[in-house]
Amino acid sequence: MSRLNKFKAEMTKAGFDAAVISSHVNVRYLTDFDYHDGYVLVTKNKSYVLADFRYIEVARATVNPADFEVIMPEGSMLVTIASLLDENEAKRVAFEDYTLACADLERMKKVFVGKDLAPGASAIADGLRLYKDAGEIEKMKKAQAITDAAFAHIIKVLTPNMTEIDAALELEFFMRRNGSEGVAFDTIAVSGSASSLPHGVPRNVKLERGFFTMDFGAKFEGYCSDMTRTVVLGKADEDMKKLYNTVLKAQTAALDFIKEGIVCRDADTVARDIINNAGYEGRFGHSLGHGVGMYIHENPRLSQGAKDDILTRGHVVTVEPGIYIEGLYGCRIEDMVGVLSDGSVYNFTKSPKEMIELF
Repeated sequence: MSRLNKFKAEMTKAGFDAAVISSHVNVRYLTDFDYHDGYVLVTKNKSYVLADFRYIEVARATVNPADFEVIMPEGSMLVTIASLLDENEAKRVAFEDYTLACADLERMKKVFVGKDLAPGASAIADGLRLYKDAGEIEKMKKAQAITDAAFAHIIKVLTPNMTEIDAALELEFFMRRNGSEGVAFDTIAVSGSASSLPHGVPRNVKLERGFFTMDFGAKFEGYCSDMTRTVVLGKADEDMKKLYNTVLKAQTAALDFIKEGIVCRDADTVARDIINNAGYEGRFGHSLGHGVGMYIHENPRLSQGAKDDILTRGHVVTVEPGIYIEGLYGCRIEDMVGVLSDGSVYNFTKSPKEMIELF
């Protein structure tokens, strides 16, 4: 069953006659058409891609005509959608409540006269995107292969005269030069005392000796990768070695624990207990991991707040324990893994994890 037909089935099950899709990610997910500033309208009868003059030629060449009618409205897109809703006798209409701006919703309410406009499209699309099929897995493999290559490159070209911004840009340029359509998220490259900041912003300062944490990812045909590696600039002392090896032990144990059917919260507990028992209680302040797909942060979550969420075939998640000592340093190691259609666990990330000392 196609993505569109799956969406229609879930839409109908939820009691909707139609759905208006406006977010870039869900438009691309349903149509394979990568564009902004337009809409997808799904009804029980027909479905439509609405694009303006800037995108119409590409839309007609990209979108499957068996699934969608491509329209270039002469005037307002919302007025055109209202007309199509009437044409398809759609009364109850879902909108993307996770992403739609309040101002845009108010405009819809004014134009979609007589329609029962309600939240629900985001949950339907997110529920479908939660489970990656074989084609999506292959795209994520390619995204991560670019990311792995970027790590192999950066550890060869780092010098003491580079700044954190230099290092971040070198990673990003390498990924773009080697097939990434863009970065999956803002690159983190923080050294020395700044490595204690889990989501620190690269600074225009020369690389500081000590831990150097790089968290980065490529994007391939809409799908993200996510990895973190921490290296040592200079020589690690015994305290640094203990901290690094504790993070590595926690990550390895969590990776070994992950399999189809586990409770997501329990994976977090496995890593957290190792870190706490090593004397770093309170120093691992984020969850073990999160889902990855077309968004860099998706469900499921490997966290204490995940309740009874179960890891299932099609899920792709990060495994990224860390230890952060405020004002001193920090370390995180992150791989991306998925449960494949046969129930096996696949680790997308191939970069080495043993401690690397540079300079």
